[in-house]
Amino acid sequence: MKIAIGNDHAGTGYKKKVVDYLKNKGIEVINYGTNSDDSVDYPDFVHPVADDVENQKVDFGIIICGSGNGANMTANKHQGVRSALCWTGEITKLAREHNNANVLSIPARFVSEHQAVDMVKIFLETSFEGGRHQKRVDKIPVEN
Repeated sequence: MKIAIGNDHAGTGYKKKVVDYLKNKGIEVINYGTNSDDSVDYPDFVHPVADDVENQKVDFGIIICGSGNGANMTANKHQGVRSALCWTGEITKLAREHNNANVLSIPARFVSEHQAVDMVKIFLETSFEGGRHQKRVDKIPVEN
């Protein structure tokens, strides 16, 4: 499995914990995030993750910013991305089961680092249910 991860300054510490968890599981990680706490612009670190997911260069993406909103909005501008802003394990599980989310957006200022790692674990271990949910997911992309 291969995961792309991106974060702004609010998510640097979280990213380090998540990357450690992923690497301990033998998962390859492509790091597009900042490694500093100095203020940066989250789109600069989220677009490369979304590009990799959209172009199927990775299995999933993980993005982290203060509220999770800006990162999530940025990622969802990509037609092949279904990014889910999650703050509990239950929401994370449903995002995978019902929405086939391929990017997890974590709000660093609203969850603990431990919760973030737990959500990543749930995200990666939960499968899309398909069935009645597939037709809904198929209606998400905008036709040009």
